Amino acid sequence: MNVLINDHPKTLPDDATLADAIALIEAVPPFAAAVNRQFVPRSSYASHLLQPEDRIEVIRPVTGG
Repeated sequence: MNVLINDHPKTLPDDATLADAIALIEAVPPFAAAVNRQFVPRSSYASHLLQPEDRIEVIRPVTGG
């Protein structure tokens, strides 16, 4: 299936989860993830099934003043 991860097109297997998408881009903690602008708790990454054309955002926290 085709999805967008941080606005970049990616292809994942039909039964892919959010954890699979995060592994594909080799995201390094700390980060937060959202699918179609809905925050997904880290405890749900492995069970959150993706759908074709989902928009996934993996966001790193910004620090500073």
